[in-house]
Amino acid sequence: MRIGIVGYGVGGRYFHAPFIEAADGVELVGVVARSDAKRAQVADDFPALPVYGSLVELLDAGVDAVTITTPPHTRQELVLEAIKAGVHVVADKPFAPNAAAARELAVAADNAGVVLNVYHNRRRDADILTLANVLASGELGELWRVRSTMDQDNAGSLELGASGGLLRDLGSHLVDQMLWLLGPATHVHATLDWTDRFGERTDCGFFLTLSHKSGAVSTVSASKLNHSSTRELRAYGSRGSYVAFGADVQADALFAGRRPAEDAATWGVDVAENWGTLSLRGRREAVPSAQGNYADFYAEFARAVRGEGPEPVPATEGIRTLEVLDAARRSAQENAVIAL
Repeated sequence: MRIGIVGYGVGGRYFHAPFIEAADGVELVGVVARSDAKRAQVADDFPALPVYGSLVELLDAGVDAVTITTPPHTRQELVLEAIKAGVHVVADKPFAPNAAAARELAVAADNAGVVLNVYHNRRRDADILTLANVLASGELGELWRVRSTMDQDNAGSLELGASGGLLRDLGSHLVDQMLWLLGPATHVHATLDWTDRFGERTDCGFFLTLSHKSGAVSTVSASKLNHSSTRELRAYGSRGSYVAFGADVQADALFAGRRPAEDAATWGVDVAENWGTLSLRGRREAVPSAQGNYADFYAEFARAVRGEGPEPVPATEGIRTLEVLDAARRSAQENAVIAL
């Protein structure tokens, strides 16, 4: 599958290009970047890779699929443009401003006969995959609660304004992870923190409680302005608990200059001192880290395009996440529990 990337900011450069390079059955054939600085970055990272000035130029050069990883307020229009051109699409999260707009994109993709997926890559974080293994083992018994916290001391990366905010940024990932682990949500309650510090009123922190159809309850929270860097996962069941600390290792490796294609065998495995702890009646044990690799998303996407396997994150699942985020915004405004 020949794929091009539209946008070469942090997302395109660090969370798409290296994993497309490492994915089986996928070839990165071009990047859309307009500024001289971004073009220079592409040349440094992939010296022989063509750079285009627009999505139209990339499409004219010939691709099977595109990844849209431009700023949030531009994504919906570009996704629709690619769909109308008849190419398959990977859209960064959130791939539309709300669930209603996302449904329109899904219908357009179905009508055009193309595959539209949402890049919820954090399902492939090592800590989430490890937790998934623990839950699948059944050792916790009846699952009661899962708690997920992701605080980042990183105010400069906060996306501002109506199309930004932390709920749509980190919230997209954390909510998607819980829906993937625990199944559909039936009710949502949320509180949001707001700031005017940067000139535009923006939500900079959140705390969500999701009641799932399975009977489990999850809480997800995050902040970027509270000078805290914390990643914590907790799961409680009738027979015991599982607790893990520490962020997924892939981002730090990427920012340090490593690429998954260089050493696929060790990529995305956390060190033993960061392994989570399973506590059951009469015993406590460390749980070895699963291996996380965002390249798996692109390998699965290519197989799905060829009709050889399921889609990694179909648009319907991206819509489900946006429905929760829409309900969370409404819940915070009304201080109410919202039924889905």
